[in-house]
Amino acid sequence: MRAVAVGTVAAVKSKAVQSVLSIWGWFVLGVSVFLFTPVVAIVRLVTMPFDKGAYAAGYTFRKVVIPLSKLNPLWTFHTSGTLPDDMRRPYVVVSNHESFVDMILISHLPTEMKWLSKVEIMKLPFMGWMMRLSRDVPLVRGDAKSAVAALDECRERLSCNVSVMIFPEGTRSVTPELNTFAAGAFKLAIEGQYPILPMAVHGTRDCLRKNDWRQGRAVAEVRVLEPVPTAGLTKQDLPELRDKVRAMISDARDDLRAKHGFVAPELDATPETTPDSEAG
Repeated sequence: MRAVAVGTVAAVKSKAVQSVLSIWGWFVLGVSVFLFTPVVAIVRLVTMPFDKGAYAAGYTFRKVVIPLSKLNPLWTFHTSGTLPDDMRRPYVVVSNHESFVDMILISHLPTEMKWLSKVEIMKLPFMGWMMRLSRDVPLVRGDAKSAVAALDECRERLSCNVSVMIFPEGTRSVTPELNTFAAGAFKLAIEGQYPILPMAVHGTRDCLRKNDWRQGRAVAEVRVLEPVPTAGLTKQDLPELRDKVRAMISDARDDLRAKHGFVAPELDATPETTPDSEAG
């Protein structure tokens, strides 16, 4: 009985520490977002005449993650792989999707890309304002017209020589397997003959479990994979391109799991739709 009691007390203490550290982590994020907002606004104002794609403002905005990674004791972030020499080529960037923290992790890469994002996030004070100043692309879930408009906006950003970032799974996976990849990102790449830049993420699911405000202790890594050219491809090649990229991400994710360890997620029957599932 005593061993059980001691174990219970230890678990309670562990949860209490996790809660305190989570409050600190959210506080750091909130303060960082608040302080960065006027900086991003000034950068956008100054560069607007010659930076139609808001590259400078977006690059500044993504750096809001630096204080979080430095001051949050629960999360450790790593990046691996090599970005193309010229990200202004531009690229259609795609990645698997584990949690909201994917955006924080990927933003550690020294580049800028416009994110296709749920409009609900872009309505948030400060965070949403910076996303709009950075010209990220909003999408209304369940609205077909919004999905079409979002892809049109992605085309416009690409025409400004700024890469765009899309999660082709459309929602975070609730099983160890990748979800089916929607067609939107690959259609965009083939139509404009833009190369695909795949990325694989691992560990962000443990950073923030679904339906739990508390942050988890975790090591997360994003790996940049080899670009996949689309020159000469047509819409008939879309399924093959999609399957190839999905296999690349799946293999890289398996490597990251072997490197860092993997705990299967708890199943959640409630799907969380994200943009590309409706833009495909």
